[in-house]
Amino acid sequence: MSSEVLVEKHKLKNPPLNIHTLGDRVLRQSAKRISRVDDEIRELARQMLQTMYSADGIGLAAPQVAVGKQLIVVDTDPEEPANQPIILLNPKIRRHSDDLALGQEGCLSIPGVYLDVRRPAEIEVAYKDEQGRPQVIVATDLLARVIQHEMDHLTGVMFVDRVENSLLLNQELTKQGFSKQAVKPVEAA
Repeated sequence: MSSEVLVEKHKLKNPPLNIHTLGDRVLRQSAKRISRVDDEIRELARQMLQTMYSADGIGLAAPQVAVGKQLIVVDTDPEEPANQPIILLNPKIRRHSDDLALGQEGCLSIPGVYLDVRRPAEIEVAYKDEQGRPQVIVATDLLARVIQHEMDHLTGVMFVDRVENSLLLNQELTKQGFSKQAVKPVEAA
């Protein structure tokens, strides 16, 4: 399950990609499936990881960097060099637990906003790795939350769309200079 796309886990002064923020239309578009896994896709994954580490993130989806492809990168322990990131192409949730967990989320596309979101506590995800090989992962806790958060980006959903406390949501968005009109509420998972 470890990644073959090797990237040093450190901040770059000039990360290779720009992260788009809430209100940008590109974040609301659905990403397309990746039909061919090649060096271009692996390079995109590498650049996404470098950009994610540079922004102190633990997950990043291709639509956040204005690339309409079903690709997400995840590293729930970016401080630990031995912990390899996971690169998921065309991820699909095959199963999720009925147990829902409430947990705080943030997003590199909505800096400074951290709010609780309810999501399934455990998921089983089928995906292709960066070599195009089919993989399945059963994720719980933080890893499950991050994968679901990033997969939402592939369909144009942002975590703020899932926040149940609209009063707190509006306060936090306003405090960070984001428009509450940019939120498109969806039903809880």
